[in-house]
Amino acid sequence: MIRIAVMGYGTIGSGVAEVLKINRDSIAKRAGDEIALKYVLDLRDFPGDPVQELLVHDYRVIADDPEVAIVVETMGGVEPAYTFVRAMLEAGKHVTTSNKALVAAKGAELIAVAKEKNVNFMFEASVGGGIPIIRSLNTCLTADEIEEITGIVNGTTNYMMTKMTEEGLEFDDVLRDAQAKGYAEKDPTADIEGYDACRKIAILTSLVCGQQVDFEDIYTEGITGISAADIRYAKAMGRAIKLLAVSKKDGDGYAALVAPHLLPPSHPLYSVNDVFNAVFVHGNVLGDAMFYGSGAGKLPTASAVVADVVEMAKHLDTNIAVEWSSKKLELTDYKKMTKQYFVRTTAPKEAVEAVFGGVEYVTAEGVSGELGFITACMSEGQYEQKAAELGNVLQMIRMA
Repeated sequence: MIRIAVMGYGTIGSGVAEVLKINRDSIAKRAGDEIALKYVLDLRDFPGDPVQELLVHDYRVIADDPEVAIVVETMGGVEPAYTFVRAMLEAGKHVTTSNKALVAAKGAELIAVAKEKNVNFMFEASVGGGIPIIRSLNTCLTADEIEEITGIVNGTTNYMMTKMTEEGLEFDDVLRDAQAKGYAEKDPTADIEGYDACRKIAILTSLVCGQQVDFEDIYTEGITGISAADIRYAKAMGRAIKLLAVSKKDGDGYAALVAPHLLPPSHPLYSVNDVFNAVFVHGNVLGDAMFYGSGAGKLPTASAVVADVVEMAKHLDTNIAVEWSSKKLELTDYKKMTKQYFVRTTAPKEAVEAVFGGVEYVTAEGVSGELGFITACMSEGQYEQKAAELGNVLQMIRMA
């Protein structure tokens, strides 16, 4: 019997306990042994819940128990999660986490500690919920040089964009709806400002380049500036607005950004709606591939966590190598990325054409008193210079 502990009995932690119970027999068969939950660490008590009998309030109880081989961290945040996880690894215990903030900030360091102690630090559920993107990058795609990763990796913002598109609602109305349905937190800043997606693309880029990518270095825009008028223009163009996290190989480096984009129906991410996530990957040998599924939620995320538990149960005495060093990768300037841009302005046509040259004008039903146009292909830096020269820019959304 392999004994495990769960640190943090919130949505995901309780989901892990539920998955272990629901699929007990099949998990034991795949792991080669029965997996039993011995401890649950939380500050709270849960009277009436069977987990109450397993509850501890001091992480050292788990760290000091030689019977515990695997620990699940589902607390969230960098501290005290980092302190607890490092203590578990140093005690010779395998650890899996769903905590993207921890992985983005401390992933390389914790991988190094795990290697030193001949255990494993896994984090499949930290990106894309139940989508097996991290294991795929670490195992299935190792023959490729990954040239692009573009993903819809935040279910909250994707639900909101879908709702705005389908019902023509304004941002604030859709946010209230998402909060009422439990898709958005009471404080939704991390989601709607793009910070959650930023951490996830930092993790994925770190894995494909094998070096530390600091999420603070990634240019990030959220969806707070998207309005019903933008949705009307998108419909007029036959496109959909999605918050994309993008990482592209640029020479010997990578350029990355998070921002809303206008996607055509031909784009593989165009039809990814509601709370679903998808990650598009382009490899120099494989070509294009896409990973799609439930990007959030109690059981889908818990499923990914338990998959890590099973993998570690099969490798109790083996460290599975992960190429991610603490050496920092300096990202190339995202302003060198080239694309077209959709722009809304109150400037006259003469001024638009004097600055941007030939453009494609777009009209939207119910929107007046302004111009909408699509630029020629240019770099971000060139666009910024021209937009500053034009002035009176109401909105800019990148074209995918």
